[in-house]
Amino acid sequence: MNIALIRRRFTPVGGGELYLQRLIDSLLTENHTIELLSETWTAQESEGIRYHFIPGATSRARRAVSFAEGVAQLLPTLKTDCVFSLERTFKQDIYRAGDGVHRVWLERQKAFAPFWRKPFCGRGAHHRNLLALERQTIHPANTKFIIANSDMVRDEIVNLFPFPAERVRVIPNGVNLERFRTVDRHRARAQFGLTPSDFTLLFVGSGWERKGLKYTLQLLKDLQSSASRFPEPFRSVKLLVVGKGNAPLLGNPHTIYTGPIGEVELAYAAANLLAFLPIYEPAANVVTEALAARLPVLTSAQNGAAEWIKDARNGEVVDSPKNRAATLEAALRLMHADAPPAPADSLSMDRNVADTLSLIQQI
Repeated sequence: MNIALIRRRFTPVGGGELYLQRLIDSLLTENHTIELLSETWTAQESEGIRYHFIPGATSRARRAVSFAEGVAQLLPTLKTDCVFSLERTFKQDIYRAGDGVHRVWLERQKAFAPFWRKPFCGRGAHHRNLLALERQTIHPANTKFIIANSDMVRDEIVNLFPFPAERVRVIPNGVNLERFRTVDRHRARAQFGLTPSDFTLLFVGSGWERKGLKYTLQLLKDLQSSASRFPEPFRSVKLLVVGKGNAPLLGNPHTIYTGPIGEVELAYAAANLLAFLPIYEPAANVVTEALAARLPVLTSAQNGAAEWIKDARNGEVVDSPKNRAATLEAALRLMHADAPPAPADSLSMDRNVADTLSLIQQI
């Protein structure tokens, strides 16, 4: 088959990019050819791929729509068997809604914003254009199938748009299990300057408002006030923040900001708990990675990946990141818990890619 893959921007770090790279590798291994439509692509070029670069718009308001228009102009000139888009575009066979539903994100942003910001949430041409583009993408006349990476996103699509439920397939995120199973924990902790007495929280991700870094920082502060309840051998608590963002000038001195790192598995091996409390996250890859590393997870119900947290055996889910008391108590319980069980193969990237390829072949 000749398959068109659409991704506006590709950088080496990011859940969507890692997913797409693994899918590309599998397609090429099975001797399919690929038409790759992108604005920027920083990965190494591969044989079997024809690259088509679409100039980007200069204004933020027009960026997503301009890319979709460029894709619409180019696609009729290509002979493809399947059009697979990871972006909101006008017409495709399969749309992977990896970024969730923008309409829901705006509602969630407004709900969690301070009172003075609420009137400004979702305002502006950028959001109006993106909402209009999203309505066109999630329309049964323009898209044959949608891939959601969690039940939460599937339900959002079915409840908010006139799209048939039977044409929404839930294919959860996958991860290279072996990559996160074989890291030397002592070496990893030493690399970040951690001692055996440091109970270490981990936050991984960019886009800190949506992913709730401020709530993880609040948890750090609350845990520091509860040191008398720590089990042996812990005497202090630290937070490891991995990802792109601007660290505050007067932040908590027990917070380590690493920026993006290539060997992110070292951070999981070094930590004691993934504390990831987003206000909206379709299905956080970091949860899958933490479970692969046998790291317990504390997350919020606003994260589609909360579906992987079962019966407090591998973590806990709080009803809202604003619920400080529940978040603190959940963290303290997980401090005393045994190591979680090894993840099932259902979390593997091989399973994810196989299910995706099956849908492509169906098209």
